[in-house]
Order: sequence, then C-alpha cells, then structure tokens
Amino acid sequence: MEMITVQQAENIILSQSQNFGEEYISYEKALGRVLAENLTADRDLPPFDRPTVDGIAIQYEAYEKGTQSFRIKAVQAAGEPSVSIDSDDECVEIMTGAALDHSVDTVIRYEDISIENGTTTLHIEIKKGQNIHLKAKDKKQGEIVVNTNQVITPAIIGIASSIGKTSLLVRKLPKVLIISTGDEMVSAESVPNPFQLRQSNGITIQSVLKKYGVQAETLHLNDDYNEIKKELSRCIHEYDVLLMSGGVSMGKFDYLPKACEELGIEKLFHKIKQRPGKPFWFGKNSDHKLVFAFPGNPVSVFMCLHRYFLPWLEKSMGIENPQQFAVLQNDIDFPFSLQYFAQVKLQVNQLGQLTAESVNTNGSGDFSHLADTDAFIELPLEQNIFKKGDVFKIWKYNL
Repeated sequence: MEMITVQQAENIILSQSQNFGEEYISYEKALGRVLAENLTADRDLPPFDRPTVDGIAIQYEAYEKGTQSFRIKAVQAAGEPSVSIDSDDECVEIMTGAALDHSVDTVIRYEDISIENGTTTLHIEIKKGQNIHLKAKDKKQGEIVVNTNQVITPAIIGIASSIGKTSLLVRKLPKVLIISTGDEMVSAESVPNPFQLRQSNGITIQSVLKKYGVQAETLHLNDDYNEIKKELSRCIHEYDVLLMSGGVSMGKFDYLPKACEELGIEKLFHKIKQRPGKPFWFGKNSDHKLVFAFPGNPVSVFMCLHRYFLPWLEKSMGIENPQQFAVLQNDIDFPFSLQYFAQVKLQVNQLGQLTAESVNTNGSGDFSHLADTDAFIELPLEQNIFKKGDVFKIWKYNL
C-alpha cells in the first residue's frame, strides 16, 4: 500500500468512530465529560416572584391613587415565608431574592426612599412591576435548561446543582492504553547513559487525554518481537484503543506492523504524505479495537495525536469542534512533496483575526519548542511556498 494523503488518513480514521455507551456519574466528577441527556427544570425558574434589589414591596394601585408614604408591616429576608400586606397603605421591607407575596407587585430600592418612624416615603416616580424577577421568567417546570451532547462546563455543573441533578448521564469513554517502545528509552526518574533517552511520549499523551476525562494507562515494551506480540495480544482484548509510539518506521527493530498483522489486526494504512509523522500505522481487529501506532519522535507523536486521534475521540463522543484557521505571519518555503505541519505561535491582531507565526525547529526530534508555541499550522501538499497573509487550518495544543 502506498503513502496516502492527510485527508485520506483523516477519512479512514473518522470512519472508525464508535459509541462506547453511556453511564451515570456524580456531577462533581463530570467536568469535561459529554452530557448524554437533556437537563430539565424540576420547577419553575425562578420558583417565585422575587425582588432584584433590597428595598420595599408595595401594591402599585395605592401609588396610582396618590399614596406616597407606606407603613412598614414587616421585614422579610430571603428564604423566609412571604409576608402579605393587609391594606394598600402598608409595605414590606424585603431583601433581594426573597419570595414576594401576591398582595404586593412592585419593588422600590432603598436608595429611592426614606424611612422614618416605621414609615417609608417615595422620592421617585415608579413603574408597576419594577425590580421583580417574575416566577418562571427564565424557564418553566419541565423545560430544557441544558441540551444534550455538549461538553460539561463549570456553568453546566452549576445549573445541574440548581435543579437538583446530582447524577448526570454522560457518554462512556474508551479504555485507552498508551504503549511506548524502544530499548534506548529509560524512565523519567533514572539517569540515562550517554546513548539513552528518558521516556516522555507516554506521559505527554496521558496528559493530553486528561482534558477529556480519559484516564489512560501506560506500558513500555522493549524491542523484542516475541514480547511485543505477546503483550499486544493481551492488550488488544483488554482495551478499546492502543496508542503506540515508536516501532513503526523502517528500522530493523521496528516490529509493530508485523506483530499487529500476525495478530489479525488489519492494517488500514501505513505512512502518510506528511511531515512530521510520515510512518504512522493505523489498524483495527475484528472486534473494532483500534491501534494508532505513531512514529517515536515526540513532535510526530504530538502532531498525530492532535491531528488524528483527538478528532476521532471527539467524533466518538459526539463533540462538535469547528475547524479553526489562522493568518500566516511569515513566508514559509517547504520544498518537499509532503503536507507540512509547522509549529506556530498564535495571537489575535487588531482586526480580531487569529494570526500564526511559525517557529524554526530542528525537525521532529526537537520538542523543546512545543512549550512556547500554541498550534500546528497545516500547509497543503500542493504548494511549496506559503506566503504571509495566506490562511490555513490550525490544530491547537497549548490553548
């Protein structure tokens, strides 16, 4: 199978999106998950007429007849039973958010009255019904307050709390295992010898997935064909998705493609016309378990994760994320027949446009610049020269 284009790779991967079912979880743990039900008001919102200011509540009819002074019958705080007036020359001193009785229909701020010896006098003209948040003005009982199929934000958790919805139905997440390979890789805690490198891909992928609530596990395999095959055979049954880094290029110790195919994991593609990340291998088994096998270079892993895996995850979760674009701020010359993903710093200009300035890096092994850039800009295969002012797709990672 020959190299495919970025668009072909995206189409193949997105065609493998899946629904992993639904589950109820506590609203306290729901941040970042995808809501799988409509949230409805359990009662009218607000549940009663209530003042929006501190002041007094009167019957407007009395004011219409010319009454300007009102005797204070009682003081009512929020959360207390409502107080009625017995005659229209009375008023109730009332606090913001308290329940208005039906005998009063207009609220005047403390700033617009004076109080002396238990009597208040108005100093302004007033309108009937002023300063009142009416019952059911926001939502009626049974009306939808939050629509399904959206990422749960702090605001949605607050709304859920206000309607007593402490358990939320959410989309189930896939069970993900991150596998790194390579004899030259040692743990982050250890001191490498002059020919070794500390592992970073596993923890990087794990950290990206936490944003979606995916608690991925990690495993490191050495470049031993039998060990790789044995572990793959076990893991493909236990997990929905294997995210692998390393072992897919053309080196003598790059065993993953052969091991996968011997285990009945069908290759859907191997190699994309792109830089970084050309040797990407993608496949599935008969149970629709997926293997994303990225090249081992940290920048390749990072780019492939954001360009291919996260869109697959979002589609599987029902998250709609509109494609973003930015205006290139400097000329780029890329003389290869590959789709180029350049690291860029994003800013917003005075016209409100998102702009992208590319950063010179030393290839896919140089991941130091990922800390001070924000996105990859996707530069099309058909061109070699990309001009300042041109607009291209971007894939954000640090924002």
